[in-house]
Amino acid sequence: MTHRHPYPHADLQEVLSRNHTAVHLVSTLARANPTNAPIWEHLTTALSDARTLADGLGRLRTELDGVRYERANLIAAAEATLAAHREGEHDPLWYLRDELAHQSLPRGAGEAK
Repeated sequence: MTHRHPYPHADLQEVLSRNHTAVHLVSTLARANPTNAPIWEHLTTALSDARTLADGLGRLRTELDGVRYERANLIAAAEATLAAHREGEHDPLWYLRDELAHQSLPRGAGEAK
């Protein structure tokens, strides 16, 4: 089953590309019309802020992907535990304990190299 995001992802690479173009346009306009220096400075700061926000959003998306992956693994472990219990396995909680132990490791420590 495919899950759709409630808020579609903006193409950050495209956003950053447009931001880069806008920075160069403002720079060119500022050189051509230095009498409006406060306006150009304000626009340059706003464009810099937008870049910082886009970079932060990229990091948050990466972190969210990791959290979603861990959640999916916990759900799979819970389902395996329930199935093992129904089948009368000796230690059905092993699946959950194993996944919880794996997730309590520092990020990357339990991954194969």
